[in-house]
Amino acid sequence: MNRKSRFLLLVMVCVMVMMAFAACGSPAKEEASEVSAEATEVTAEESAEMPEESSETTEEPTEVTTESIVVAAASEGKVGNWGLGNEYEVQALLTKYGQDTTYLSQAFDMDGFDDGSITLASAMTYNELGLVKNDYEGGYGYGDSVDYIDMNDEGVAMLEDNLFCTKEFAEANPNTVKAFIYASMKGWEYACANPEEAAEIVYKYGSSVSSEHQAYMAAEVKKLVETDMAGNAVSDYGYMDEAAMQQTLDLAKEYIQLEDAAAAETLSALTLADISDGSYWADAMASEGTLEAPEKTDVSVQLKWLPQAQFMGYYVALDKGYYEEAGLNVTITPGGGDISETTAVYTGQVDFGVTWVSNLIAANAGGMSLMEVAQVFQRSGLVLVYKLSE
Repeated sequence: MNRKSRFLLLVMVCVMVMMAFAACGSPAKEEASEVSAEATEVTAEESAEMPEESSETTEEPTEVTTESIVVAAASEGKVGNWGLGNEYEVQALLTKYGQDTTYLSQAFDMDGFDDGSITLASAMTYNELGLVKNDYEGGYGYGDSVDYIDMNDEGVAMLEDNLFCTKEFAEANPNTVKAFIYASMKGWEYACANPEEAAEIVYKYGSSVSSEHQAYMAAEVKKLVETDMAGNAVSDYGYMDEAAMQQTLDLAKEYIQLEDAAAAETLSALTLADISDGSYWADAMASEGTLEAPEKTDVSVQLKWLPQAQFMGYYVALDKGYYEEAGLNVTITPGGGDISETTAVYTGQVDFGVTWVSNLIAANAGGMSLMEVAQVFQRSGLVLVYKLSE
């Protein structure tokens, strides 16, 4: 083979080698190229699904607080109360959060709360709150879908159920007053130790509510009798806490509105000594039942409302014979009639009465000489209930 032929053969071999290498290529490179393409395709799809980034800042939801709840309800004019003497606590709460003190007149049922016409409805822990939450007879069955604002927690609480008589009656019948206090507080002690039995006793004497609600009431009333405004336990039944009394008097002076100028002036000047005397209670509790014979043996007490566990201590004292042991023949008169308990005591129709401290303060400002001799409820039972969904 000549030189020219060898050169041509060499050229043909080189060309064939280069063509073979190009045809085979690199498997790893081809695989990487395919993965890269797929990745690019997925990224494009994901990018298409992603929402466009907004230039506006997203606002965080407003925190729900007691203040926001009160302000919202007050601005809509949907804060309710009965106007019977504890509306001053509601007004003090509204003032605390910079709101007008106007409130809706609330009926004695909770229909206004149920239909939404009242957003913040007044309720006593031992009565209306139980009806709102429970589903027994007369209940609305809201369960845990409601919450409430406690006047004690808000620092605007006023004392409620107390035992009182006139100053003149106490001065003329000191042994009778002490005997009645002692037997009544003994009844309260037993009732709080045995709330279920106490509820049954009240029901027997003509309860104004169902037996199920009566049992609920007794358990809640026990808390008001044995716990003070700060949540501390109270073991002395009927104890008159001066600080709680003074807070009640101060709030009464600020929010009770009297049309008579002389009565308004009297109200502004009232002191604790003008509305209460703790010496009778102290003597009664120290006696351990060894009291002198009462001057008057046939006595009566008018309650603030109809028979219910709110007054279970008096019914227990009557049923267990504690009044009889103290030398007293006691008649319990239900309230809620045409004559208030303060007027009934002042006019001598009954000897003792059960009322809220604010009612007694207003009565004395108006010229009655009433005197508290024992403080049964140690904290306020008033709350403002609201729906959690609203």
